[in-house]
Amino acid sequence: MGRRARLGLVLCLAALWAGGLAAADEEGNQDESLESKALSAEDQVKDHSTGTRVVAGQIFLESEKSDSQAEDEENFHNQEEEKENSLEELNSLEMSNLLNKDLEEAEMQSPVLTAIGGTADGEPCHFPFLFMEKEYAECTADGREDGRLWCATTYDYKKDQKWGFCETEEQSNKRRQMQEAEDVYQTGMKILNESSKKAQKKEAYQYLLKAADMNHTKAMEKVSYALLFGDYLKQNIQSSKELLEKLTEEGSPKGQMALGFLYASGLGVNSSQAKALVYYTFGALGGNLIAHMILGYRYWAGIGVLQSCESALTHYRLVANHVASDISLTGGTVVQRIRLPDEVENPGMASGMLEEDLIQYYQFLAEKGDVQAQVGLGQLHLHGGRGVEQNHQRAFEYFSQAANAGNSHAMAFLGKMYSEGSDVVPQSNETALQYFKKAADMGNPVGQSGLGMAYLYGRGVPVNYELALKYFQKAAEQGWVDGQLQLGSMYYNGIGVKRDYKQALKYFNLASQGGHILAFYNLAQMHATGTGVMRSCHTAVELFKNVCERGRWSERLMTAYNSYKDGDSNSAVVQYLLLAEQGYEVAQSNAAFILDQKASIVGENETYPRALLHWNRAAAQGYTVARIKLGDYHFYGFGTDVDYETAFIHYRLASEQQHSAQAMFNLGYMHEKGLGIKQDIHLAKRFYDMAAEASPDAQVPVFLALCKLGVIYSLQYVREINIREVFSHIDMDQLLGPEWDLYLMTIIALLLGTIIAYRQRQHQAIPRAAGLRPPVPQQEPPPEHQPPQ
Repeated sequence: MGRRARLGLVLCLAALWAGGLAAADEEGNQDESLESKALSAEDQVKDHSTGTRVVAGQIFLESEKSDSQAEDEENFHNQEEEKENSLEELNSLEMSNLLNKDLEEAEMQSPVLTAIGGTADGEPCHFPFLFMEKEYAECTADGREDGRLWCATTYDYKKDQKWGFCETEEQSNKRRQMQEAEDVYQTGMKILNESSKKAQKKEAYQYLLKAADMNHTKAMEKVSYALLFGDYLKQNIQSSKELLEKLTEEGSPKGQMALGFLYASGLGVNSSQAKALVYYTFGALGGNLIAHMILGYRYWAGIGVLQSCESALTHYRLVANHVASDISLTGGTVVQRIRLPDEVENPGMASGMLEEDLIQYYQFLAEKGDVQAQVGLGQLHLHGGRGVEQNHQRAFEYFSQAANAGNSHAMAFLGKMYSEGSDVVPQSNETALQYFKKAADMGNPVGQSGLGMAYLYGRGVPVNYELALKYFQKAAEQGWVDGQLQLGSMYYNGIGVKRDYKQALKYFNLASQGGHILAFYNLAQMHATGTGVMRSCHTAVELFKNVCERGRWSERLMTAYNSYKDGDSNSAVVQYLLLAEQGYEVAQSNAAFILDQKASIVGENETYPRALLHWNRAAAQGYTVARIKLGDYHFYGFGTDVDYETAFIHYRLASEQQHSAQAMFNLGYMHEKGLGIKQDIHLAKRFYDMAAEASPDAQVPVFLALCKLGVIYSLQYVREINIREVFSHIDMDQLLGPEWDLYLMTIIALLLGTIIAYRQRQHQAIPRAAGLRPPVPQQEPPPEHQPPQ
């Protein structure tokens, strides 16, 4: 016992010491500049000094440290001194020797496996043992038809025939059942991953359902999500909830996150933000990235927790690190954000999706040899998006056709595909370099950027920072985002140029305008650490949030949209609600829009209050339509009490911040009627005029409103004056002369005579017109003799 107590004490002290180092390292790393993914071993430059490392895809020179890093190192040393003071009784060398000694003793005292039943019940298993001329270092099921594990208690089983089971019959049955469940799960996942047809995916989920019934954890996770969203299984919130509760009891982070979502949205359970927060927290502690993202948004917006920018930064940074590490240096997949309110209210407005007919037209042009169509389709299939699935095989085929026709853009993209490698295109620096050189010689910025990457990392050529910088500058001058990003990284890390954070910031900003995710990530790191800019937690969180929303889970935006277009509003609204929890503004507005249409998955009395909640969150992120909807809900009393003053506030915010013509028109109406504000016809006219100036579409309704306003103003003016008093003060003799009545009678007589004469002329014209007949033309008699030919 004394030895074990000493071992426990040493392990605790070692954990405290190592934990302190890890915490200091983590804190230092967070304050360092750009942290992201390292290149693979074969891509790292071999002739760099040992003091270099690759960060955010760029070489970071450890020998040159920023002021913030020096400060971090100083904090690290201070923490080390404090830990040394607390461990004065143990010299580090003595502690290390003691730890090694006790660990060896602990290994020697590892539990011995005891045989159960057989011919040597209760005796320790002997490893290795010899059976059928083969040595076994662990229990085996060889030689048994029932699959139970057994071991020999002496070295030579054949000689001594001493054996026993390694497990009870109950344990054996459970193990075999889990192995069978694993086999079924793997079969289902293989079909799911290798097929693209809906029927085959449904078949795959039948395997997963079977594995889930056998308590396979991963299968239960897949099935519970499928039941929740209606993915290839009939949507069943209650069954999904039961599975998620079971997973949560087993400690599954995915189950905890999804159960938290049910409590947050009130699906299948009574809504409870407190329980949701607990489950989200446990899910995040288990490493679930979506749970981290949800917590980041909640701390940022102050939903169910006290608003804390630093807490939001911690969660978002962690997720952004994973997202950035999954993205190649050429950027990630395209995230399609389609707003249902805009699509319904403006049917002619382009949603960014390509119609099937249009895609087929481009394919027809590509087959006929149209180079631009080939390049365009190649890019669509390379990155995916706009309704086209990612397909590297087809992208490679289209680029090859265009490159053979001499297109520099296609050559450059082929170089990219060979440089990065995939299941379709094998990685080859030499082939990539050939394509990059051809494209760069033709002045193509994509090829120039690729050539710069080759010289920067020594891919197929010796490392040459000067040439890398030259090619990146050429690409950046033509507005190519890859060149801008790499140029910013070189200035940031001081590679080939003098370190210049201002220049790095400039090029990262340019690359971010082109939508490069790593540019957003690098900018977020600079703002989070205050490197080259004033530290701004708010800006860093917004940038990290942008990066997080480009993760793989963003693909569910298109899945939800397709469900809605297929008429499955319940499936769509649940998917949008989960994305709304993650902070996607477009998902919040789309979920509110579907709830506004009375989604059947939610009780009839709850649709408007829930829609109001999500309109509110979308409006807080700057969506104009959501802000106007908030005004409408308070104006008409949808999901809340009628409150004209609050409606007026929302309309005014939309008018002042987003210059919305609809909001201006509504403000004009409220001023006209005196709703929530004192009636003021002059201000009403002013807002109507502003609405007409803000949008051409508002000019017709504004014209009608102004006509109505003119009538109201005239009636109000007439009502305010006393007509009798006005006429009593008028002296007609003085105004028109003493014989004004004769003039008036003469005018009346002339008018009467004119009318009578006009009427008489009309009566005379009617019978004459009725008696007229067109004259019948007389036919000339045929000539007796034909003229001579």
